[in-house]
Amino acid sequence: MGMPPVPDPALPEPLGGPVASSRRDAPALRGAGRKGPKRLPRRAAAGRRSFTATLRALDELASSGAQVSVRIDDLDGGSQVLAGDDFLTLPVGGLGVVPLLVEVAAAFEAGRIDPLEIVDRSAVQGAAHGGVWQHLKAPALPLIDVAMLAASSGDALAVNALLHRVGLQAARSRIEELGLRRTALLDRFRDDRGPDDAPHLALSTAREMAHLFAGLVNSTVVSPGVSAQVAEWLSLNHDLSLAASATGLDPFAHENDQHGLLFVNKTGRAAGVRAEAGVLGGPRAGVAFALIVNFDDLTIAHRLRAHDAFRVLGVELMEYVY
Repeated sequence: MGMPPVPDPALPEPLGGPVASSRRDAPALRGAGRKGPKRLPRRAAAGRRSFTATLRALDELASSGAQVSVRIDDLDGGSQVLAGDDFLTLPVGGLGVVPLLVEVAAAFEAGRIDPLEIVDRSAVQGAAHGGVWQHLKAPALPLIDVAMLAASSGDALAVNALLHRVGLQAARSRIEELGLRRTALLDRFRDDRGPDDAPHLALSTAREMAHLFAGLVNSTVVSPGVSAQVAEWLSLNHDLSLAASATGLDPFAHENDQHGLLFVNKTGRAAGVRAEAGVLGGPRAGVAFALIVNFDDLTIAHRLRAHDAFRVLGVELMEYVY
């Protein structure tokens, strides 16, 4: 599915698949705390965490024919915690909307677009893929609210409205400026994709999505203001059903968690596609992560197997940070 992978010359070749390359990295997980300056005691335990259950779940997915790409980075120093075929370019569904949100926030900050500019949904190419705006009585909304809908509920009509306003080419130029060499926003949301349409909404890699989210929380994406705005929108995301299900957070109110968890994420869904990227921070550590799974969506069992792998990852991410 998606574009054929073209390994970066600077990267080592995988040893036979996503799980093989992950196992290669597994010993480094157990010894992650041995390199560099000594960590504070409250962080030390995080270096001893492993992701053996995640590797096992991803191994089972790969054995069933799924394509799997995973990346986890520790936010303390940017060190790699886990990587498995993280350079593979795969369809990511609505996860690919994040660079569009960056372009919208940058246009707001630069004054090129008024955040309160009104968008009439009747002028936007529709899509019943998902979201709430199509069900609201209000026929028009300000752009800043449209962006919030796109980030918080994956609203297909809102995403199409943002693309209609800023232009697909502007979003693609932003992707290039961000240095995302293997990420592409190909099209708007459509109910049906014909032979003349792009085969997918967006493509990306686990590595680039994890790095993008790390940049957002570290205020290095375009500017501190743009990073903060996009992170704020994404902190309202309601979809906590994949890796995020292990956090126990309230899907509708998790920006100020009483247990000290910081969580920002975005998911992507399409036929045979599940993807999630985000940042999870706790008392012991903080991580940026991304997992992309492309699978044959033949039955509910196939779909639930993919979902289970995300949830296993979520449990081990929580063990790492908390």
